[in-house]
Amino acid sequence: MKKEDPGFIALSYFGVDRDGTSSLISTKRLEEHMKALESNGYVTISQEDIKEYYSKGTSLPDNALFLMFEDGRRDTAIFSSNIMERYNYLGTVLSYGQKFDEKDSAFLSPKDLKSLEKTGFWEFGTNGYRLSYINVFDRYDNYLGELSLGEFNYMRKYLGRNYNQYLMDYIRDEDGIPKESHSQMEERISSDYELMEHGYTEKLGKLPGLYVLMHANTGRFGNHEMVSKVNEEWIKKLFDMNFNREGNSKNDLQTDIYDLTRMQPQAYWYPNHLLMRMKADTGKDMVFENGDKMRMAHWESFSGAAEFRDNAIALTSESKGNGLLKLKESEQYKDIDVSLHVTGNVLGIQRLYLRTGSDLSDSVMVELKNNILSVYDQGSSVYELDLADLDGLVYKTANEDNLESLKAAEYLYDKNEGLSYNIEQVRDEITQKEGSSPEGEEYVPDFQIGERGDRQLHISLTGDKLSIAVDGKSAVSDLAVTKSGEGAVYLESAFEAFGYSQRNIADDVYDGVFEDIVIRDGNGNPLYDNSLKGYQKLLRETGEVWNRVINWFIRTL
Repeated sequence: MKKEDPGFIALSYFGVDRDGTSSLISTKRLEEHMKALESNGYVTISQEDIKEYYSKGTSLPDNALFLMFEDGRRDTAIFSSNIMERYNYLGTVLSYGQKFDEKDSAFLSPKDLKSLEKTGFWEFGTNGYRLSYINVFDRYDNYLGELSLGEFNYMRKYLGRNYNQYLMDYIRDEDGIPKESHSQMEERISSDYELMEHGYTEKLGKLPGLYVLMHANTGRFGNHEMVSKVNEEWIKKLFDMNFNREGNSKNDLQTDIYDLTRMQPQAYWYPNHLLMRMKADTGKDMVFENGDKMRMAHWESFSGAAEFRDNAIALTSESKGNGLLKLKESEQYKDIDVSLHVTGNVLGIQRLYLRTGSDLSDSVMVELKNNILSVYDQGSSVYELDLADLDGLVYKTANEDNLESLKAAEYLYDKNEGLSYNIEQVRDEITQKEGSSPEGEEYVPDFQIGERGDRQLHISLTGDKLSIAVDGKSAVSDLAVTKSGEGAVYLESAFEAFGYSQRNIADDVYDGVFEDIVIRDGNGNPLYDNSLKGYQKLLRETGEVWNRVINWFIRTL
């Protein structure tokens, strides 16, 4: 009987930072990911292994893992090398050829890359020659043209989804008409590959065999058929393999070696989030991280994966599903008092069920969903509050935001040929639109997919009255509820089909995070308490202070 082809999974991290950022994973979280992968039997493979797998049919380990780290950041090598060695893992560090000439100390030099390769734990690949953007519009459809990475980052807070990467399309004007002919487009793109080939060959002695095209995700090699054709010719001429897509971690013999796919774990993912995504991609069962077994013993799990971490429960949902826990000691109680710190990302669903009977709808349910606080009584909505209103946020108007974007881009208009906006003229056009006042409607920023939530809740259910405080402020007091009788306490996290990301992040798993949970009955007797106390709390606070001091020295000196 022929052995089933397990293929391999490919993971690509944006980069590594000691303490972590919104996009760079912390050393602590990276180590948690690597530990979880090792616990599930994953072993790393090399670029040569992938070549032989596709060219000769050479078998791969059952749990083959290909690791990449993008953008060639120096801090990635500094903060991840010890972890890679500890787990005996091999990684590919990707870089941009243009950075070799810029001599930017934030990025790995050719000398650094050669040194890493000699350790035996690193190979190198390339993200291309440059990272820059074309056909850029702000969110109000003001045309910005072509932006370097620095210019793009400067304007990022005013951008929507209307832009493209340098190799993905024709360069176009504000009406979407190409500003270059086919031959000019072909010459521009070819020049980029020639610069890349020359730079790597001159500085490293060779062009890497692995390329990651930034950033197609279209099933082709660009957003236009003719552009895709030029990219495809160069990629197949210069490279052994190409990762062309993002979102799914699994590759097998049905995948073209020039159309490989990888998953980009985000900095905020708990290890079970990574494993849950891999489970969905591969169909394999995973050994999830449980954490503190004594705390876990108080809860019955129905779905998802729960990790009990010091003073927190990280409850990871199933792919396109939920995670659900029941407090075993809570079934015989009617009146209940709960305080907890909810720190899962803003976009997503975190729920607390009280007096739960035969099913979840037979309860009083408190929900945080996309920054909205809601209460459901036996399945019916009885209360809703946008927490932005509780916070007292005052938003600028959309017109004001539009003008801010134009002012921020004014120097870009001056430098880009064909861009000649008059701020006063645009101001008049904005304020004279039919039905528009100088103030205009509020501009309410969209939440980003990785934006962390941080809410302290105190919930008291006594008799037929429910009261909720959020961050020390009363959200609702003595709300009448009809659900009576005794019932259990449940926690739930759930995927919500929300949001958008220009980077094509497709994530259908959610981490609900419940910290410092204290649950008491109506008489004040504790049913569950995972808050830090005394010496534990002091150690945590001291460690956080010391960590901030170390980070200050690293970034300042």
